[in-house]
Formats: sequence, structure tokens, C-alpha cells
Amino acid sequence: MKTIKTTIPDLIIIEPEVHGDDRGFFFESYNKDKFDALGLNTIFVQDNHSKSAKGVLRGLHFQQDPKPMAKLVRCTCGRLWDVAVDLRAGSPTYKQWFGLELSEENKKMIFVPEGFAHGFYAFTDCELQYKVSNTFNSDLDAGIAWNDPEINIKWPLDGDPILSTRDSQAMTLAEFLKKRF
Repeated sequence: MKTIKTTIPDLIIIEPEVHGDDRGFFFESYNKDKFDALGLNTIFVQDNHSKSAKGVLRGLHFQQDPKPMAKLVRCTCGRLWDVAVDLRAGSPTYKQWFGLELSEENKKMIFVPEGFAHGFYAFTDCELQYKVSNTFNSDLDAGIAWNDPEINIKWPLDGDPILSTRDSQAMTLAEFLKKRF
């Protein structure tokens, strides 16, 4: 298992060791001992699987304190642009984002620590699987606008994205913080 640091501390790209031949392939998407050895001592308590049509943009979602979620994200079918935004108050990379392509071909995964918002854009019909460190809590579920001008994510869109009502009406981070406090 190879890890690649990103421009944001604690946000890690993981490239699994893939064993394959003409029959197919095998790789470990998660191994607690190996993750612990990498300093990723997160205990995952829930697995999620989503399917999105080409052009769908989901996010930016996160779960608030006292039960924030770390995520281990991978694309199992198709291709997508995955984005994480550092929302950790006091972090030197606060409000910075990082994006990368995840696909069934490249088999890359991204470890998104607690305190980050997460979203993705589907280049193709795709499926995303992700482990989370806390169970879903609708009272703590939150989101910010995918197109927040202060965060200024450079989404590689092919036309207008397909959005849920929730995502199309999401507040900017500034609006969210003002409402929260």
C-alpha cells in the first residue's frame, strides 16, 4: 500500500497494491494493521455505497461535532472528480481544497479526515464506496455550497451539473458559520 501526501496535511491518497492477471485482480481496500502503521488509526463503523449518473455533482457534505466523520473513499465503477475541503478551524490549510480523479481503473482511494467537507462530480455513470468513522446522524448532517466563491473549487465540469435540491440550495461556508454561531 502506497500513500501520497497532498497539499493538505492529513488528507492522504492511497494506492493499493493490486495483484492482477488475465483472470482479474485483487487488492486490500482496507487493512487495520496497515492503516495503523501508516498513522491512519481510524476505526470505521459504517460502509456506504452510492451510484450517480454522468454529470451529477454531490456535496459538499460533512457531519458536525460531536460526531464528525473521517472517510475512506474509492470509486468502484466509472470515473469521478473527488474533492475534500479543510473546514478545521485553526488549521493552516483552512478553506483549502484538494481534488483528484478516482476511477475503477486507477483504484486510488482518498482518506478524508474528520473536519473536512467532501463532494464529487461524476465524469461517467459511477459508483462510490466509502467507509466512515461515525454512523450517520441526521441532526449533525451539514453541507456547504459546491460553488462557494470563497473556496473557489475548480470543478472540471462538462456543462451544468445535476444537483439535488439540497445541494442546489446549500449555503456558502460564511452563511453556514453565521447561522451556526
